[in-house]
Amino acid sequence: MDSHTQHGFTLIELMVVLVIIGIASAAISLSIKPDPLNLLRKDADRLAQLLQVAQAEARADGRPISWKADAKGFRFSRQNDDGQGVEHFKDDPQLRPRAWQSPAMEVRIEPKQPLVLNAEWINPPLEIRLSDGQHRLNVQRSAAGQVTVQ
Repeated sequence: MDSHTQHGFTLIELMVVLVIIGIASAAISLSIKPDPLNLLRKDADRLAQLLQVAQAEARADGRPISWKADAKGFRFSRQNDDGQGVEHFKDDPQLRPRAWQSPAMEVRIEPKQPLVLNAEWINPPLEIRLSDGQHRLNVQRSAAGQVTVQ
């Protein structure tokens, strides 16, 4: 018996095993890579939930809450109790500033206007268009305040 078959494996069998391991590793690494549409959907779903939280807070507190976004993330803010400054919810677990999960985000509000959530129960409908450059999702607010992802 030569040294290649002494342990029950030939050199060819070992090479086949290594190729299979390589293919399996490549498949696993491809499945770990985040799906851009999935990241965009997570951003849109999270935004929809937080807009509803902010709307409820504005109704309960009576002070309007503004939403601002850029390519890196978004934040909510409102005037302080004394009306002299702005509160950014930095310590609030739900309305704190957030970064987008999508690597590049373009945000547009239609109709073009600042997004302010207030104590009113009926507001004009609006749409927030989120795009990562390849995909686009819309977060829509109905006149009754329902927020959905389209």
